[in-house]
Amino acid sequence: MTNKLKNELREWKEKLASFERPRMSASVSQLINSVGLFVIFWVLSYLSLNISYWLTLLCAIPAAGFLVRTFIIFHDCTHYSFFKNRKANEIVGIITGLLTFCSYEQWKHSHSIHHATNGHLDKRGDGDVWTLTLQEYANAPFLKRVWYRIYRNPFVMFIIGPLYLFLISYRFNRKNATKKEKRHVWITNVILLTIVLILGMTLGWKAFILVELPIFFIASFAGVWLFYVQHQFEDGYFESGENWSYVEAALKGSSYYKLPKLLQWFSGNIGFHHVHHLNSKVPNYHLEEAHKSDPRLQDVPTLTLWTSLKSLTFKLWDEKSKKFIGNREIQKFIRNNI
Repeated sequence: MTNKLKNELREWKEKLASFERPRMSASVSQLINSVGLFVIFWVLSYLSLNISYWLTLLCAIPAAGFLVRTFIIFHDCTHYSFFKNRKANEIVGIITGLLTFCSYEQWKHSHSIHHATNGHLDKRGDGDVWTLTLQEYANAPFLKRVWYRIYRNPFVMFIIGPLYLFLISYRFNRKNATKKEKRHVWITNVILLTIVLILGMTLGWKAFILVELPIFFIASFAGVWLFYVQHQFEDGYFESGENWSYVEAALKGSSYYKLPKLLQWFSGNIGFHHVHHLNSKVPNYHLEEAHKSDPRLQDVPTLTLWTSLKSLTFKLWDEKSKKFIGNREIQKFIRNNI
C-alpha cells in the first residue's frame, strides 16, 4: 500500500474513531430485542401449529427478521465491535453463531479476508461471491462457463444457495484452517446436532421442521441477498495490484442500501455497508450516525429495494468499462471476438 493510500485510510480511521465505542446499554438492549424476540416468535410459531399452519408461516416472518438481527450481532462480535470486552464478544459470538448455524472462528476468519480483499481482482475466492471478469469468462473452458452460469442463476444463488451455505458448506473446514478453527467447526457441529436432536425428539420431528425450516430459509435468503447486493451493483469496484485501494473499495465497492426504516431495523443497519467497510469496529447501532457525519459518506453508490433488483441481471465484471454486465453485453462481446 502506497503512502497516499495509507494516509487516506488513517484519515478515515481518525474520522470514524468516535463511533467505534460500543455502549453496553445499546448492546444489551439489542440482544433482548433480537435474540429474545427471536426465541419468543419461534415458540409462538410452534404453538400456532395447533391453530393453523398459515399462522405459523405468518409468525415465521418476524421470527426470521429477528434471526437476521441476531446474525448482525454475531457479525459484530466477529469484528470485536459489539462489546468493549474481547471475551464478551467471543462468548456472545459463539452463542449467536449457534442460532445462525455458523462457527464463530470459521466465519470470523473468512469474513476478515473479505474485508481485506474486497474488490481486489488478484485476491478473489475467499468470503466473497464468485465473480469472473468478461475476459476470464471468454477464455474459460466450456464446463467452467456452464458451472459459473449455474452458480450465478438467481434460483441457485438465492433459493438453493442459502440452504447449501448454512446447512452444508459451513459444516466443513476450509483449506489451511488452523487447529483452533477446525476445533470450533466440529464443536459447533456437535452442539448443533445435539440441539436439533433434543428439539426434534421433544417437540416431534414434523413440528420442528415445519417451524424451523421457513424461519431459517427466510432469514438465510435475506442474508445472502443483503451480502450480494452490497457488492454486486453496476458501478461497483474492482482493481488489481497497486491500483487497488482499501478506501476506494469501501466507498465505491460497498453500497449504501437505503431501505425502509422497518427493514433497516431488521437488517441491523447493515445497509450502511460502505461505513462498515471503512471501519469494521463501528458497532451496527452507530453506523447510521457515522454515515451522516460526513458528506463524502453520503455521496456513495446508493441502492433502493427497487433499483437493487437490477443486480440480479449482472453476471461478469468488465474491466474496460469498469461495470458489471449482463447476458446481452456478454453475447455481444463473444460474437465480436469469435
